[in-house]
Amino acid sequence: MKVTINDVAKHAGVSIKTVSRVTNKESSVRQATIDKVNAAINELNYQPNLAARNLASTKSYVIGFIYDNPNAYYIIDMQNGILSACQDKGYELLIHPCDAKSADICDELTKMVKHSRLSGLVLTPPMSEDPTILAALDEIDANYVRIIAGEKACEDNGLAVLVNDKHGALEITQHLIDIGHTEIGFLSGDQHHESTKERLSGFKSALKQNQLSVNTDWVLDGQYSFESGVENANKLINLSQRPTAIVACNDEIAAGALFAARLAGLDIPKDLSIVGFEDSPFSRQTWPKLTTVHQPNVKIAKVATELLIANSKETVEKRSMVFTPEPVIRDSSSTR
Repeated sequence: MKVTINDVAKHAGVSIKTVSRVTNKESSVRQATIDKVNAAINELNYQPNLAARNLASTKSYVIGFIYDNPNAYYIIDMQNGILSACQDKGYELLIHPCDAKSADICDELTKMVKHSRLSGLVLTPPMSEDPTILAALDEIDANYVRIIAGEKACEDNGLAVLVNDKHGALEITQHLIDIGHTEIGFLSGDQHHESTKERLSGFKSALKQNQLSVNTDWVLDGQYSFESGVENANKLINLSQRPTAIVACNDEIAAGALFAARLAGLDIPKDLSIVGFEDSPFSRQTWPKLTTVHQPNVKIAKVATELLIANSKETVEKRSMVFTPEPVIRDSSSTR
């Protein structure tokens, strides 16, 4: 038979209300009582009914994850990180894919927050960077944490986890320069993602720091997809003067570029070095394996969710965290 809250209360020698206070992590309970109730919970393997707890309490215990991203690996990492934090803190997770470009996106999200009684939202790009969406959520006083591209926390970030994409792109471009490449192309992701702008900025900064010019013919707009990598790499490969190395805005684009290069008969990395960004499973499934930039997405998502649940109202520093991606050198880049 399923263990109930009554069984826990009886086993611990306390009231049902006390067990409820402990499972809700209320601060008014003495530590000795908390230890006794938790011991009973562990011994009986009691699993609180979170749905019932939501109905019985004015506080919600559901976190919503909102996303619009074609990269399945990124989404899975985000889900795993958020779920880990939710399980640690006794929360449920509601996953909601959406179309960030929809004319009804603001109504969709505000209705979902109200109807699902969400405690808060974890927002990923591009929703986390859209001022219209943020204004709509602010209007209904929704709690949310943003995962955004950036170098430094500022007051208008609110609850946020920042990813220093610019630094990561600068470092991976510098790697190519250090091994002798001076003619380097760049394959962009979606322009409405701030990460695309930050990664392009890092790429350009590395060239500038090494007194190298940007060849605009080698910087191509695209999308965060394998197909975009194939299409744009073909454009570079077919130029009369092509680059000797390519920085791709993510690993899917890099994998597509590698595929196109090999179909064209190029040896990677002898004829063309290709590097990616994010260190997704794509980077380890290609041949050769991709040199890339490690971005700890599971940890980023977990920290963001922990910030949301804690919802500290203190200093900006305590309400934000910055992650700095670093290069991972593998087989798709070599000396020129």
